[in-house]
Amino acid sequence: MFPGVFARSTPDKPAVIRAATGEQLTYRQLDENSTRLANHLESLGVRPGDTIAMISPNDLHMFEVYWAALRSGLYVTAINHHLTAAETNYILTDCNAKVVFAGASVADAVAETDQIPALAESGHRLAWGGEITGFDSYETALATASDAPRTDQPRGTDMLYSSGTTGRPKGIQTPLPQGQVDEIPDAYTAIFAPMYGYDDTAVYLSPAPLYHAAPLRYCGMTNSVGGTVVFLDRFDPETALSAIERFRITHSQWVPTMFIRMLKLPVEVREKYDVSSIKLAIHAAAPCPVEVKRAMIEWWGPVIHEYYASTEAAGATFIGPQEALDHPGSVGKPLLGIVHICDEDGKDLPTGEVGLVYFERDEPAFEYHNDPEKTRSAQHPEHPNWATTGDMGYVDEEGYLYLTDRKAFMIISGGVNIYPQEAENVLVNHPAVFDVGVIGVPDEELGEVAKACVQLAPGYAPSPQLAEELLDYTKESIAAYKAPRSVDFVDDLPRTPTGKLVKGELRKQYWPEKVH
Repeated sequence: MFPGVFARSTPDKPAVIRAATGEQLTYRQLDENSTRLANHLESLGVRPGDTIAMISPNDLHMFEVYWAALRSGLYVTAINHHLTAAETNYILTDCNAKVVFAGASVADAVAETDQIPALAESGHRLAWGGEITGFDSYETALATASDAPRTDQPRGTDMLYSSGTTGRPKGIQTPLPQGQVDEIPDAYTAIFAPMYGYDDTAVYLSPAPLYHAAPLRYCGMTNSVGGTVVFLDRFDPETALSAIERFRITHSQWVPTMFIRMLKLPVEVREKYDVSSIKLAIHAAAPCPVEVKRAMIEWWGPVIHEYYASTEAAGATFIGPQEALDHPGSVGKPLLGIVHICDEDGKDLPTGEVGLVYFERDEPAFEYHNDPEKTRSAQHPEHPNWATTGDMGYVDEEGYLYLTDRKAFMIISGGVNIYPQEAENVLVNHPAVFDVGVIGVPDEELGEVAKACVQLAPGYAPSPQLAEELLDYTKESIAAYKAPRSVDFVDDLPRTPTGKLVKGELRKQYWPEKVH
């Protein structure tokens, strides 16, 4: 369903609220503004199948751009505003963006867009919230655009880019849906809305950046069913709890790092906020340590749900709160695709053995834009409709999937495979640990060994005694050979705004230049 339906039935209802300021877009405003913007894009010569891009911190205007694209049959690419100008230009060039929208506060990220011939020639660059050299005013374009209702609204979709934690980001392109935006739901609305109880009573909190897949798509889904989106400018643990109480949040989505940050707040701070309105709290992006999930269920109640998927949407597994307690560490059973665990040659492995996780679909689910080699590398060597995103795991006798780590992060020490996630999941529960990443570092005898890079919690100071304590603490829960051999204390760890640890950056500090 399209927000225009709710512009007619509940025109003054908030479609989107910015928690920091209370600013909002009603359904009438979202429908009118996205209509005007769609008409403006058409006047610029943008046609179904083309791509537009937006680069901004979380902002109300992003919803106008998103829905203008979806009601025009376009691809919309949301770009990480923390990237450099050169990195931004790489994505804009790769996706062949016809129009670029940007918030004035991220002018540095779009400072070199005039070097992209197509954009420099067309001049189709619009900025909101202030001026950017070479950009026209978004507000002026919106105010002067036609408000004529759209008579033809082919459904568009997003084309987002991988986070680039293991290399240059790649565009993930799926076929455009066939049909009108007000006639057919997008895949997220069709699958997740009924599964998780999203309807016009939902008040959804989005604490993450909107340039990432799940936050953008879940916000879109909430508007598709007539609910209200509340977004944070950026995640802060106490601010998030305050928003839950203030807006009576019913639905929300998190990554495990956010759970950990909230759990590490002082008890008196956590207990200050009423979280009883929450009906469903979903987490994804990375497996959640068992103790963290158990603690969240004890705190918020049996509302914690998890799914395992990816921007590529190759497949998905789901697990509810009771299942998570009964099968600790699992990411659930598949509801989208059939799971296969394969060895390096692509052969299916027996139950309980660790291998590369593939999802089987009726047909290939996605392709990497302008990168057929990357697309082929994600496909099974014998079955092109089986796809992987590089995660390792195993399936138990009941069909539950467990992830061990990403293939790229696996440590091979003396010929033994070590999955650093196991040690990370233990160490993060130690009171002295605020954040932790475990990586392989060079070793003359074993090739590489595990090292824990630890950011300490307030009130703790680095010392050899604390390092030894952390190593012993790890060995209490996992086999000694899986535990780190050493600890380095660091000021902070390189994480994306959604909480993913950028281990390539961490490894650079320990490995020769050509080995990352």
